[in-house]
Amino acid sequence: MKQKLGIIKYLIIAIVCFLVFMLWPSPKDQITLPRSYNEIIQSGELRVATEYNSISFFIDDDTLSGFNYELIEKFATAQGLRSKFIPLMSFDDRMKALATGTVDIIASDIPVTSTLKDSLLLSTPLLLGKYVLVQRKAEADSDSVFIRSQLDLGKRSLYVVKGSPVIMRIRNLESEIGDTIYVNEIEKYGPEQLIALVAHGDIDYAVCEETLAKASIQSFPQIDIDTDISFNQFQSWAVSKQSQTLLDSLNLWLNKHTNTREYKELLKKYYQVSK
Repeated sequence: MKQKLGIIKYLIIAIVCFLVFMLWPSPKDQITLPRSYNEIIQSGELRVATEYNSISFFIDDDTLSGFNYELIEKFATAQGLRSKFIPLMSFDDRMKALATGTVDIIASDIPVTSTLKDSLLLSTPLLLGKYVLVQRKAEADSDSVFIRSQLDLGKRSLYVVKGSPVIMRIRNLESEIGDTIYVNEIEKYGPEQLIALVAHGDIDYAVCEETLAKASIQSFPQIDIDTDISFNQFQSWAVSKQSQTLLDSLNLWLNKHTNTREYKELLKKYYQVSK
């Protein structure tokens, strides 16, 4: 019964993602430059790209919910703004939307890496997180499909969301193990849909953020997420390199809010952790 409910849940998410992908105008049809902070204030609206999943941003009984949704709502209200959320499953699409001014901020769990710092302005870190390998549990000790360590990744095909920051980590792993790792980038599905594909045997391996993978275990008890792909890294939001004033305002608010009891309760609500 739990697995059937899990299938229905991820089918609904997949349909929502498909509709967003099909109906949302392409970046070339949108504004061509990031807006200044003054332009955002004058418009009265903060445009936000995020990922539709069961932690970040989702619909629950006709109500919008999610860690990033609730936190952005609080920030926007503090600035006298209303928020407009644009769910985009591909990290590449979120980056393009930010670069073209379609959105003002990316509110998703972005790992703080030197590579991303070169192309984005990253906010005060909000969380610690890592990427893990999602696979089915071993059927026997001799199960040749089951990966027991990073050394077993050679010649395997890993599925990731298109443009995911973890791709760079996988390329580094190739050098570390001295073997090729094949990466399949999926554009129309998010990590939760990839987890469902693994669980039902459509693909063997996916790489997802650990918190999402943990949240999926109840629906898909047949998956294993014990093989780390990356180390723990700080995770942040991002704005355009041209949006320093927006970043300053965001960080000023975050530095105060992340020390409040309200923020600690939000962390516990969605991540079951205390800060």
